Amino acid sequence: MLSRQLARRVVLRVPRRWSHSPAGLTGLNSVTEEDLAHFAKILPSSSILSTLSPSATPSSELEPFNNDWMDKYHGKSTTVLKPRTTQEVSEIVRWCNQRKIGIVPQGGNTGLVGGGVPIQDELILSLANMAKVRSFDDVSGILVADAGCILQSLTDYLAPHHHIVPLDLGAKGSCQIGGNVSTNAGGLRLLRYGSLHGSVLGLEVVLPDGTVLDQLTSLRKDNTGYDLKQLFIGAEGTLGIVTGVSILAAPAPQASNNVMLALPKFENVQPLYKEVKRQLSEVLSAFEFIDRTVYDLAVKHGQGRALNPQDIEGAECFVLVETSGGNREHDEQKLNSLLESLMLAEEPLINTGVLASSPAQFSALWAIREGLTEAVSKEGKAYKYDISVPLNKFQEVVDKTREHLRSKDLLHENAVKYVVGYGHVGDGNLHLNVVAAAYTPEIEAALEPFVYELVASYRGSISAEHGIGVMKTHALQYSKSPTSIEWMKKIKALFDPNGIMNPGKVLP
Repeated sequence: MLSRQLARRVVLRVPRRWSHSPAGLTGLNSVTEEDLAHFAKILPSSSILSTLSPSATPSSELEPFNNDWMDKYHGKSTTVLKPRTTQEVSEIVRWCNQRKIGIVPQGGNTGLVGGGVPIQDELILSLANMAKVRSFDDVSGILVADAGCILQSLTDYLAPHHHIVPLDLGAKGSCQIGGNVSTNAGGLRLLRYGSLHGSVLGLEVVLPDGTVLDQLTSLRKDNTGYDLKQLFIGAEGTLGIVTGVSILAAPAPQASNNVMLALPKFENVQPLYKEVKRQLSEVLSAFEFIDRTVYDLAVKHGQGRALNPQDIEGAECFVLVETSGGNREHDEQKLNSLLESLMLAEEPLINTGVLASSPAQFSALWAIREGLTEAVSKEGKAYKYDISVPLNKFQEVVDKTREHLRSKDLLHENAVKYVVGYGHVGDGNLHLNVVAAAYTPEIEAALEPFVYELVASYRGSISAEHGIGVMKTHALQYSKSPTSIEWMKKIKALFDPNGIMNPGKVLP
């Protein structure tokens, strides 16, 4: 039965300094002083950071661009350019194509697979200075923005217009919409709003030869010819640089509620999800799974506490359910009916739970889910596997991975400390995290290809929403057929014959 706590509220939430193969960079040139002189004709000096310039930028200032936030992937770029307009991007790319200089397009650099940092010394092209909202139509809900707009900034911009971006991520305070589109970011509410393949209406893209492909339509329906924009959604900057995005914003919900539920066993997640979908139907916006170990880590590292310790004894996992609708009274009635049925069931699917009773508590419950990545990072170096598998296999994947590492004698304080799982139940996306004392070749060899072979055995995907980057280029074969990979290579060769765009990423 639900605790009294819930009942009261119901009445009314080695760093992969791994040796990457430089094969993808064959035939590319490094940036020279001659190149810098040309870039100085395009950009003001404040938009050029380079250790090669006469007034050399300290290498320490380039470290945030050369290293990913997990301190796992490390580049050696000497030069970062920060254009302000699409025309400036076009001129830079045209020059780099002629000179065969590799380019790494970089947004907020919040990725988890090394897609936004150089492999060697490629030029980094940061979109941070392209952060303007170009237009918003509050009738159609269509937003047109520069690629460098931070996701949270767009959310804040839309709030007075009673709309929201149909995408929500834990990294929303630093990730950029162009990077979100380029990685086809999924996020926390894909269950409600779908993927970016559906909500992105048009793109402006600078192609590898500097040509600007303007498909920045603000039409909901356009059935003329090939839908070229889809090629760039999820391409991770390997086919061109997204500089502008037209996206369909969603009407802001008038009422949002959430509830954290503790379950006695993982086997209850699937029937609970089925029941929640049946009863909440059109107002259900998120259904998140959190295993017990990672929940405890979140509590340990101050991400919040949803329930009192004595109330969750024996709980094996948790789910966070969110509703978003247009009528608070209607939505609360639905939630109350759901919770009452769960309380009175002959065989309860839940042990206990807590329903948010205020906006502050609503945010606090989400803070636990959004803080899981940070909590894991505070425990050590995380090997992160973003995978899609059948829902009923979530816990099995975590358990098999843990037992595999145990069999290799790697499950101890000096090697692997935890194997945890959490993710988006609504779209079958599990985040498998192996938390180690350090990144080592021994642990990596134990995990790969084991994890990918396990995913393949379920006919799953090795990348549900984080992309391929440099981390998974060798593993495409576990999710894509040889024919699919061959045609991906043909598309890459057609768009980027000189191989300058984000070299060494996505394709093996």
